[in-house]
This record gives sequence, C-alpha cells and structure tokens, in this order.
Amino acid sequence: MKLKKAELKDFLDEKVALYNHPKFIESDPVQIPHKFTKKEDIEIAGFLTATIAWGNRKSIIKNANKMMDLLDHSPFEFVMQHQESDLDRFEGFVHRTFNSLDFRQFVISLQHIYKNYQGLEAVFAKHAEQASLQKSIHKFKTLFFEIEHLERTKKHVSDPLKNSAAKRINMFLRWMVRNDNNGVDFGIWQSLSPAQLSCPLDVHSGNVARKLGLLKRTQNDGKALAELDNALRILDSQDPVKYDFALFGLGVFEGF
Repeated sequence: MKLKKAELKDFLDEKVALYNHPKFIESDPVQIPHKFTKKEDIEIAGFLTATIAWGNRKSIIKNANKMMDLLDHSPFEFVMQHQESDLDRFEGFVHRTFNSLDFRQFVISLQHIYKNYQGLEAVFAKHAEQASLQKSIHKFKTLFFEIEHLERTKKHVSDPLKNSAAKRINMFLRWMVRNDNNGVDFGIWQSLSPAQLSCPLDVHSGNVARKLGLLKRTQNDGKALAELDNALRILDSQDPVKYDFALFGLGVFEGF
C-alpha cells in the first residue's frame, strides 16, 4: 500500500485519533500504572509492567497485576523500605522467562537507582541526546546492573547499543514522557520531550510499517528502529511516537 506522504500522514493521524483514547486502556498493559497517582508509583508500576510486556496481552495484564499484589499496591514504598526477607514472597512468580529471581533483582536494582541516582527519570534525562534516548537506555542498563546481580536477569533490559529495538523500554518511555491530554500516556517526566522518543517496534508495528512503506529493513532490530524513527519524525518531528497508536491499532485490532 503506497500512499503519498500527505495522504499517509492523514491516514495515520486518523488512526492515532481513533486509538489514542481512554478506551484503549481497558485492553492494554498501560492500565496497570493507571491504578496509581503518585509519580514514583506510576513509574515503577510502568517499568515493571513494560518489562514483562511480551506475549499474550491478557497474561501480561494478569501477571502485572500479580506483581502489584506482591508489592502491596505501593510499589515505591516497597522498593525503598523492603527487607531482604520480604522478597521471599516472590517465590513462584513467573511470566515467560521472567521469574521470581529476576523480580527480586529488579526490586533491589530499582532501590539502587532511587537511592543513588535520584530515580528513573533523572537517569534517563541525564544521558539523553537531542533526538534520541537510546544512549540513555544503554546507560540505564549499566547503572541498573552495576550492583551485584544475576547474569540471567540482564537479558530483561535491552541494550540499543547492541542493536536491540528495545521495544518494551521504549514503550515505557512513551508512557512516561508523552502528554497529549488524551488520558493514555502520562507525561509525568517533564525533563524529557516527546521529540526524543523512539517507537516501540514489535512484530505488529513492524509489519504495518513495512506495508505502508515506512520501513524497508526486514528484521525488527536497532537498525530498523532508527529507520522507522526517521520516517516518523518526517511525519511529526515533535511527537513522532504518537504513530505507535496507529501502527499498533492497525496491526492488532484491524489485522492490516
């Protein structure tokens, strides 16, 4: 399907308007951080939910809710105040390859980030580039695992500098940074701008992007992400990642 640039923009803008809507929340993992009002609770709930956001959406939502139960529905307080023995309650938690050992590590590493680096937003903001947060993600991963950790847990935070599309963490950043008053994304990170975001590239958004001529590369990797980002920035340099709603909606809801 080859549309002229102006037609393509109109088509995608219509789809953004359709899917970037509070109704979208009901079937999406973004509903988990929407249960909270405190900034730190929203960002921790969002980060943990995005971390397990692969596979079936119903099971992602179910297991992210289970994570919130295990954190006593006060994720920030739990992260900051927990004793080591409190982490034993995670025993038996599993979502695909993310298990209770990984969950323990994430809580300990999150505490390290908040105690020593002023929290998640500060880390991503400090290492941001003008039109990209991919270096920020790399630096975040380094700091997250600079304390004693299990080697197996490192695979649950992607590294764009190793050519990963880092879909889940880019989705988390979209939730935190974008703010268009439509009620889906939070926009609670004022120190970063939507212009710096990258599209959460997965099998659905990748396939739709290729059909629309926004992406030529066949693998969904870091190089494909850079190509897609460039194409979306041409359509809207200030808020390129709003088109994630269009690509995702066309792929998942419309089988485009």
